[in-house]
Amino acid sequence: MSGRALKVEFEGAQGARLAARLDLPAGKIRAFALFAHCFTCSKDIAAARNIAGPLTKEAIAVLRFDFTGLGGSGGDFASTGFSTNMEDLKRAAAYLKDHFEAPQLLIGHSLGGAAALSVAADLPEVRAVATIGAPGDAAHVLKSFHGDLETIRYNGQGTIDLAGRSFKIRREFLDELEEHALHEKVRHLKKALLVLHAPRDEVVGIDNATEIFVAARHPKSFVSLDNADHLLSRPEDAAYAARVIAAWASGYLDPSEKPETAPEAGHVEVMETGLGKYQAMIASGKHRLIADEPEGVGGLDSGPSPYDYLSAALGACTVMTLRMYADHKNLPVTKISATVRHGKVHAADCKDCGEDVRQNGGRIDRFERRIAIEGDLDAATRARLLEIADKCPVHKTLTSGAAIVTKASG
Repeated sequence: MSGRALKVEFEGAQGARLAARLDLPAGKIRAFALFAHCFTCSKDIAAARNIAGPLTKEAIAVLRFDFTGLGGSGGDFASTGFSTNMEDLKRAAAYLKDHFEAPQLLIGHSLGGAAALSVAADLPEVRAVATIGAPGDAAHVLKSFHGDLETIRYNGQGTIDLAGRSFKIRREFLDELEEHALHEKVRHLKKALLVLHAPRDEVVGIDNATEIFVAARHPKSFVSLDNADHLLSRPEDAAYAARVIAAWASGYLDPSEKPETAPEAGHVEVMETGLGKYQAMIASGKHRLIADEPEGVGGLDSGPSPYDYLSAALGACTVMTLRMYADHKNLPVTKISATVRHGKVHAADCKDCGEDVRQNGGRIDRFERRIAIEGDLDAATRARLLEIADKCPVHKTLTSGAAIVTKASG
């Protein structure tokens, strides 16, 4: 079941506001992951989107963000360096820890993989790191630059071309990449490591995966992305990588929380998810649903509201009751549907309500139910079916009232 995404922001290494997107599962969250994108890319690159989606279906929430000066983030890219990227990544982890839960999984794509490997040891809650097409050393990215690097070193700054786009960089950026000891970071990682790499990667060759894998200590794993390119341009390649990461990470995520047990038959359990102001998870047997409120009243609009569910109960009960009756009477009914609309109205203004309702005074809940029945039926039979609709159990409960007994639990 898919969830929804939250647009968030936090302060980056240089004080600029960094734009981020938090992809959330529809139900209970097993763990949080932090995704670091490739050099000069953004959080919205196809690979990031196509990896985050499948992970949320595995109950893993994913935060992806734009590094300083890129995408929707503020700041000047020309003033950044690899150390800035690393600090931005730490700030993102801190944001998750402060507002939700510290990330247990780091995922880094290309140079983002080098950044993830470099900061993982400084994030105690991180249990596992997955890299995709990552370089064996941070300076590898220099091979992709089109420009006179020696002139940049001499003048202190200059312009490079990368993937058809121009970027201004400073000499310090080049120096940081060349001086960064990634192998030492990998050797002292002390986290589970998964290296994913495409053998046909023409941007970061497969030999880089070998360098990382050899430098790392166990537990470590390698998975070949056989037909993928560096950017995982094909959705199926990114989806495959996401499934592999989710399955692999499951062995390293915090197991302290006991698996959920299904509520007893006839029981429905509802609890807050901790996301947003009103979002709640509904457990009914093996089924998991999300309830929420619209954004206009402070919710996330990530699921139907309580009254929407009440309308759904009336509509579902109506359709089921009519199907049961039609089959019992052998009526040629091919399809039944019901549309239910709920609203609050003044009792006196409800002209199609009964006299007893109009005399109540004040505001009442009004459910308008429109029923469509397909099939070769005469007018009398259709009228009878509408009468039967009023006999559905939920209809009777809503019109007759029910006893609600409230007790403290535990």
